[in-house]
Amino acid sequence: MATRESVIDVTRAYFREQPKRVMRPGQDYLPVTGKIIDEDDLVHLVESSLDMWLTAGRFATDFEKKFAEFFGTKFALLVNSGSSANLVAFAALTSPRLGERRVRAGDEVITVAAGFPTTVNPIIQHGCIPVFVDVELGTYEIDVTKLEAARSPKTKAVMVAHTLGNAFDVKTVKEFCDRHGLWLVEDCCDALGASFNGQKIGTFGDIATVSFYPAHHITMGEGGAVCMSNPQLKLAAESIRDWGRDCWCPPGKDNTCKKRFDWQLGDLPKGYDHKYIYSHVGYNLKVSDMQAAIGVSQLKKLPGFIERRRENFTYLREKLSGLEDRLMLPRATAGADPSWFGFAMTVEAKSPISRNELVRRLEDEKIGTRLLFGGHLLKQPAYREISHRVVGELTNTDRIMNDTFWVGVWPGLERPHLDYIADRLRAAVSK
Repeated sequence: MATRESVIDVTRAYFREQPKRVMRPGQDYLPVTGKIIDEDDLVHLVESSLDMWLTAGRFATDFEKKFAEFFGTKFALLVNSGSSANLVAFAALTSPRLGERRVRAGDEVITVAAGFPTTVNPIIQHGCIPVFVDVELGTYEIDVTKLEAARSPKTKAVMVAHTLGNAFDVKTVKEFCDRHGLWLVEDCCDALGASFNGQKIGTFGDIATVSFYPAHHITMGEGGAVCMSNPQLKLAAESIRDWGRDCWCPPGKDNTCKKRFDWQLGDLPKGYDHKYIYSHVGYNLKVSDMQAAIGVSQLKKLPGFIERRRENFTYLREKLSGLEDRLMLPRATAGADPSWFGFAMTVEAKSPISRNELVRRLEDEKIGTRLLFGGHLLKQPAYREISHRVVGELTNTDRIMNDTFWVGVWPGLERPHLDYIADRLRAAVSK
């Protein structure tokens, strides 16, 4: 009969026998993002499968503890995606336990339209009003000079993403929030490991989010995390993630509070089973332990992944120097040490080729490209009729929608790949 150890040994042998991925510049497609998986990741996956626990378990608990330590917050809660993390994070701010500070339908939340939709969706889904301000070109981060003009008596929060691994001026945003008693939600899904003025992003605000989709810095396949240091927000977020229940027992455990049949909450009769008392309108957004197991393995490699992304970004930027009159090259926000997710460029008027023509040409040459997500969300079909407010002109957001794209700097790209990307870009905009 096979033992656990023999299964693990066979798993390692199986991984080593698989053909290695080869990406030949000009012959094979160079994806804009990708995952780096090794035999330890596969072993962790198989080992968790052998447990047959399936839902969140020992690996999830281990990951949450280790990730919180890395991230710099007291708590980290695993969820099934970065989008779910944004939903849980914002929903936590609506908890009745927050009293007068709770976010309610009709309240306003300052954000940007140049980004990924699920940073804004929770605002809309909770009946709140997104207030859109413009972003800066080059950094692609929120224009912090617009914050005071965006605030109204209805403003309750700011929810913004750190774009493509860069960091927005989170110190200024935090000071603005503190000055006016506002919540700050940092979407760190594309910027895991970035810092501002030496402090890790995600630790400035009240609550932060991370994604572990295969495109991101580390992966679980699907997965995300909600991070915070406020115990009250942790309890609210955990409840919302776990069906909205009031009970805090982990899966498969009963009576952690030692008074399971002694509670009286809401209008329920005294003694109603605490496992079935609900203090929030919630969901089931947990991960499987197989996903978490991969995360535990990936987390060990995260510092190296971040360093490689920074190296690739720096190398590509040097290779493209001299093209600034045709391509606006990306720059870090002053004070930021980014953990680059992508290399964004905005096509200038002197370029002989438009953004659309350029990305088609690059794709034909087997170079992966992406636009800056939704470009301008208010121009997207899903958002044309939402209740919202716009502060000033979203001039740069429109420019991004029309002229901006990005290429990859993920760790799977090596110098020959980056040389090829730079050469093809230089050729395309030099005619």
